[in-house]
Amino acid sequence: MKLCTLLVLLLFNGFTALAQTDIIETNKGPLEIHPVLHGSLWLKWNNIKIAVDPYGGATRFTEMGEADLVIITDIHGDHLDSSTLAAMNLGKAKLIVPAAVAERLKVVLPSFKNIEVLANGAQTSFKDITITALPMYNLPETADSRHPKGRGNGYLLNIAGKQVYFSGDTEDIPEMRALKNVDVAFVCMNLPYTMDEKQAASAVLEFKPKIVYPYHYRKPDGFTDVKEFARMVNEKDKAIDVRLRNWYPG
Repeated sequence: MKLCTLLVLLLFNGFTALAQTDIIETNKGPLEIHPVLHGSLWLKWNNIKIAVDPYGGATRFTEMGEADLVIITDIHGDHLDSSTLAAMNLGKAKLIVPAAVAERLKVVLPSFKNIEVLANGAQTSFKDITITALPMYNLPETADSRHPKGRGNGYLLNIAGKQVYFSGDTEDIPEMRALKNVDVAFVCMNLPYTMDEKQAASAVLEFKPKIVYPYHYRKPDGFTDVKEFARMVNEKDKAIDVRLRNWYPG
């Protein structure tokens, strides 16, 4: 009986893990997507492992193993998580960050040198992956906003012909609405820090990614209604694949 219970638990845990892993086919092999927590995830393609805003403890990234590339969007603790970064195996990793993050890394990782700073609009490459830094900011634009224009980066990665967009902490800014040919988008939605589900749906309906993941949706009083976001998007465009995943596993 105990053996049967153990097998059931193992199978359940395996299916849960599998449900949190998506595969996007590219012209050079599969791209794996692994949601982790809030605005944090990791990708694997062609044996390259990419951590995006690693947050919530290094043990959440154990399955990933040693990171090749780490991308950080902004200075806040749910993006630049110093304790998680310090505990991760970054021996062979390259970090791509905005300048404000680089300044803080001098304290967080004082001996780490493989850091490349990207400003909004700048582009770089890493092992056949093209990385473009995009604006992310609050509206209206003010110097004292939580996310002023120019401090943080959203990112657009071109991975074997697939365009993958990470919004970072932003509202439905013109630069996001103007995106073209996005295959996979990760879009934040948590007032009062970013935007609500209505703003996010409106922006997504304008730039029309093939697949969109609502992420970064925890609010001070709970969670944004991502099912309502999906309804609003698909009510007007059924071709957009809205993928709801568990970004808060506990």
